[in-house]
Amino acid sequence: MTLRFPNQNRFYDATRRAVRFWGHDSAMEWSFFVNEEALKRIQPDMRLDEPGLLAAFDRNRDAIHAAAARAYARGRKGSYDLGEDDFRPGR
Repeated sequence: MTLRFPNQNRFYDATRRAVRFWGHDSAMEWSFFVNEEALKRIQPDMRLDEPGLLAAFDRNRDAIHAAAARAYARGRKGSYDLGEDDFRPGR
């Protein structure tokens, strides 16, 4: 099946310093986390507070979803952590 992102909700997880969001494959839901460093890589001018991180996520949602789909295709896990390397050219 194809990973989809029908749930537009996301939230900042201060413990992980990451934005959490969800993807769906059929009836299964998977958690994804995109960390602060990764968001900084794709939006260097973002503010380093919760509103800034969430805004960077929202502005780059398509690229983040594409990186999440690539991570998901590499193998099934309980959750997925997206870091800087997931946003390097050619990934």
